[in-house]
Amino acid sequence: MKTYKAAIFDMDGTLVDTLEDLYDSVNEMLAHYNLPLRTLDEVRQFVGNGARQLMIRSLPADCDFLDEALSFYNDCYARNCLNKVKPYAGIMDLLTTLEAKGIPLGICTNKQHFAAVEIADKILAPIKFPYVSGDEPNQPRKPNPTRALACAEKFSVAAADVAYFGDTAVDMQTAINAGFLAVGVTWGFRPRSELVDSGAQIIIDHPHEILERIDFI
Repeated sequence: MKTYKAAIFDMDGTLVDTLEDLYDSVNEMLAHYNLPLRTLDEVRQFVGNGARQLMIRSLPADCDFLDEALSFYNDCYARNCLNKVKPYAGIMDLLTTLEAKGIPLGICTNKQHFAAVEIADKILAPIKFPYVSGDEPNQPRKPNPTRALACAEKFSVAAADVAYFGDTAVDMQTAINAGFLAVGVTWGFRPRSELVDSGAQIIIDHPHEILERIDFI
């Protein structure tokens, strides 16, 4: 069996359930502008490509104040990002086991960098992530593999020895573009069919299956 030396994770829909905080922040922004609110399922489908794309998808097509709305939304999410977020069942046990085995752990996400760092530090503690990369100005977003490959380089691990975990097509495309093992997880924001269609090499239904199906050394 092929062995892997590092694990890199998407954040939203993979490590933690952030959907309600995202939903609350989107609708706080929309209410501020007296616009129709979005449903939880709509927001579930809108996330994955960064906050700017979330705004484009949430706002009316003829919106002419995107940058202003994005700024307002970012302020909302900065206040809300720790309100209801929680790790998915089994995630903390998985991370604890991997950390104990000496497997370096990274996070590469399209959510705002400030929120990714705060959630990693406060919600996923005491796990230590030597590399956390979120969306920042002048940095490419997934599925561009640049930030994910920077994580592998930091860990001094070849791309072929990295398993990348995510719940969306963007995540699977990122893993494939980087030359990582593309592992789709079904407990997040997208259906299994999206993972299959986007090239997932392994599909996992619960975190406890990961160590049964992927060999880390």
